[in-house]
Amino acid sequence: MRILIVDDVMGWRTFHENTLSELLPDAEFNTADCARTAYDMVYNNINSPYDVIITDLQMEDDFMPEYAGEWLVEQVKLLSQYNKTKIVIVSATGSIRAIAEDLQVDYIPKRIAVQTADAYKEVLNI
Repeated sequence: MRILIVDDVMGWRTFHENTLSELLPDAEFNTADCARTAYDMVYNNINSPYDVIITDLQMEDDFMPEYAGEWLVEQVKLLSQYNKTKIVIVSATGSIRAIAEDLQVDYIPKRIAVQTADAYKEVLNI
């Protein structure tokens, strides 16, 4: 399983990777610190798409009034090769539920992510 983790805070990238590596010990991880870099990584892996993308919402400000994570999810969803990729937003944004529902992806509030790995198990069906 190939997983891309996108967050502008290194601590969160490390947290997600550590948590997921315990749940999925054979997974391969790649990380990106912004939506633009993540999109390049996604596009450069078009023939071998990631199985899971974990992304924050609030990163670089280039996409205002939209969050950078929203832009990334929208772009990934335009690529037919990624139609089976599981996308999960993990954010502290108060409107995470509404945004995730609009984008038709799963979500985990960061306050829940730090409390239990069960949230990851639930959204990834493991």
